Amino acid sequence: MSEPLAGDHRPPCLCIHYPRVTERGALAAARWLGRDDQDGAEEAAATGMRLGLEAMPISGRVVIAPRDSEQLVVDERLGFGGDDVDLALDPLEGRGVVARGGNGAISMLAVGPPGSMLQLPDMYMRRMAVGPRARGRIDLLKPVGENVESIADAFGRNVNDITTIVLDRSRHHDLIEEIRVSGARIKLIQDGDVTASISAAIRGTNDHLAIGIGGTRQAVLTAAALRCLGGDVQAQLWPTTRGEIEEANAQGIEDVSRVFSADELAQGEVIVAVTGISNGDLLRGVRFLADSAQTHTLVMCMRCNWVRFDEAIHFFARDRREEVRLLG
Repeated sequence: MSEPLAGDHRPPCLCIHYPRVTERGALAAARWLGRDDQDGAEEAAATGMRLGLEAMPISGRVVIAPRDSEQLVVDERLGFGGDDVDLALDPLEGRGVVARGGNGAISMLAVGPPGSMLQLPDMYMRRMAVGPRARGRIDLLKPVGENVESIADAFGRNVNDITTIVLDRSRHHDLIEEIRVSGARIKLIQDGDVTASISAAIRGTNDHLAIGIGGTRQAVLTAAALRCLGGDVQAQLWPTTRGEIEEANAQGIEDVSRVFSADELAQGEVIVAVTGISNGDLLRGVRFLADSAQTHTLVMCMRCNWVRFDEAIHFFARDRREEVRLLG
């Protein structure tokens, strides 16, 4: 188990054990790559993640999970006993990516103390995410062009050197036009807006801003990850019906135009683990060998104050006929 920071006399942190959970989800989902079965891939990932959580020494309450999942149910308790924690789970981000055999699918979870993950109604949220360099320089209520200029200024670059990541959806037609008018570059993606937000917060990806409309579940997971990375997220509910407004009001959100910060969406000392299912800009996907598989995982912990890229070899049998291979 990981060592606590100096002066921290609590039991050792479990953060380095959570990758086992996302790795199990990724290993299961990766078998479905290109098989044109979104439901089968997500069910496999959820089953793998559940098995991983059941083996953890925690009393974990699921507060965020995929809609209609039979394996991961909100308010269910997972783990064989230990500290109470809240779990935000996305066993497969990129259902369509896996079905098509595309790039950038991940398995992800966020863990925090009880009450740390904001529970929001299942609807759209408008949001933008940046890394540490541009933290405090964005404002969701301002025009996109002003935000792009502010980000460019934070990086000491020209506006046309800034790369924005946007989901390729019809709902983003006007947003894309605004970005083009601003002069910034655009990277359109088919799925994976949480991965896009993480990519915008890590140097070396040449991504600077993730922006658009996605789900509330993804907004909370994004906030947890970017808090670990020192980034910034702003999000606002985007109801499309009167019923969704009433649902938000019923959950105590009287002003649906309120802009939520990262600290409001995911509080406390959070842990985030992300394992690649298929190859992406940030993580390599699962690689199957003769009797083993390789995984690539990003694990972040606010208590231990670290970010790690972990590579692992998973053997499928005790009787190993295959040599260990150098990772890379």
